[in-house]
Amino acid sequence: MGDIADLLLSATFWAATLRIATPYILGTLGELVCERAGVLNLGIEGIMTLGAMAGWMAVYQGAGLWTGVLVAALAGALLGLLHALLTVPLGLSQHVTGIGVTLLGTSLSYYVYRMALPQVSSPPTVEPFQPFAVPVLSDIPVIGPALFNQTPLTYAALAAVGLVAWVLYRTPAGLAVRMVGENPAAAEAQGIDVTAVRIGAVVCGSALMAVGGAFLTLSAFNAFFFNMINGRGWICIALVVFASWRPGKALLGAVLFAAFDAFQLRLQQIVGPALPYQVFLMLPYLLSILALVVMSRRAAYPRALMIPFRKGERH
Repeated sequence: MGDIADLLLSATFWAATLRIATPYILGTLGELVCERAGVLNLGIEGIMTLGAMAGWMAVYQGAGLWTGVLVAALAGALLGLLHALLTVPLGLSQHVTGIGVTLLGTSLSYYVYRMALPQVSSPPTVEPFQPFAVPVLSDIPVIGPALFNQTPLTYAALAAVGLVAWVLYRTPAGLAVRMVGENPAAAEAQGIDVTAVRIGAVVCGSALMAVGGAFLTLSAFNAFFFNMINGRGWICIALVVFASWRPGKALLGAVLFAAFDAFQLRLQQIVGPALPYQVFLMLPYLLSILALVVMSRRAAYPRALMIPFRKGERH
């Protein structure tokens, strides 16, 4: 018990937790923005994969790291635009289209990677973002090394939580997004272009998801390899429900899941071979499912989520 208590109180544990949480924060925020506008985006897994590959490939070809992030966001926005055009004006099934976007994004990423680098047997590397210690704040015991000695993309993810919350709850654009997700007919009556708002929300949300993928190749690791997203997109969709579609709770959910993940990695070292390692791998998912069941009982989802809207039509 003493080892576990020391682990939970260590700065390195919480620093690792924040690093693991970063792609979940960005992915969950992106999905949250889409769903707030009434569009379920199951293409998140493919969008994150494409963002990871596009950002890394841009840097590998000589672009700067921030240019790589921009390229990833643009690639994600384009896939989001495809999903939005199919589901919003055409009204196709959001489930089927989302799965299609995931397959397209994943396959396209692997295809481009293989076409660009056909002969490589081990993933080439780039120079990733390095941790940046915030002066003075990083010297605070425990909190400082954990919170203020991260890479720039982690700081950007934390800032994105506040930015998304401010836009959703303090700006006319955010009010429009929430209205079209709750009652698009009323939004239309107020002169809001429901189609344009939904398309814009899906494009912006998908760009955030892709940056979450780019974090893996440009910050957490320094290479792109197949299956590196490894289900993170699906976890983000569950975290949106956990968060009750609120940015602050999305941050809490992402950190909680990441803490479970970081904890099981270190618990394997403490317990040793007494238990199969698969038991530890299951822990974050089991605990997350338990938390999801408890939190989702009171979740108030956007009432127009997954409901297509056609101008002049009343439901």
